[in-house]
Amino acid sequence: MFINRRRGEINLKLVYYGPPLSGKTTNLERIHAMAPPDMRGQLVSLKTHEDRTLFFDFMQLELGTIGGLRPKFNLYTVPGQVMYSVTRKIVLQGADGVAFVADSSPDRMEANKESWEQLHQHLQELRVDPDTFPIVVQFNKRDLPDAVSIPDMKSMLGIDGTRPCLEAIAIQNKGVKETLHTLVTTVLRQVVARSGTAR
Repeated sequence: MFINRRRGEINLKLVYYGPPLSGKTTNLERIHAMAPPDMRGQLVSLKTHEDRTLFFDFMQLELGTIGGLRPKFNLYTVPGQVMYSVTRKIVLQGADGVAFVADSSPDRMEANKESWEQLHQHLQELRVDPDTFPIVVQFNKRDLPDAVSIPDMKSMLGIDGTRPCLEAIAIQNKGVKETLHTLVTTVLRQVVARSGTAR
């Protein structure tokens, strides 16, 4: 979080984290398409030759005000591939909140678990407590005929009842806005409590 009182802004960083091809970039593409042009920045993507996100997708979004200050959300995704672990940690640094995008396909459960555990490891290495840090879990690809049940996915990731969880079909724009709204609300609630910006 960075407060620029001269410009009347609070800059916040939100990161979409998860295994390869789980729908992180699709979420940002749908958010960008939904946002009014005057409230969004450019969607920047860096791709590999396989058309996967290499480093990050980035866009800026403005929503409302807090105590007279405009929150500006910088949205990023991390690369999903295991070989880019260091890059994921760099992108995660300075984040105010995370949307963890899990893939509901049965053959992606191990990848989900590995990515979830690595997210916690990265946060701890960055001296952030994963238990109190704003993390919203999106269970994506719920339209798959063999989608793993939500209780089974929660059990596999070790998620208790206090962690915000949402179902989504990002490619159909279902659950995308709700995930972002939940994450923004969770982050702002913590920012207000931490900084006393709002009254």
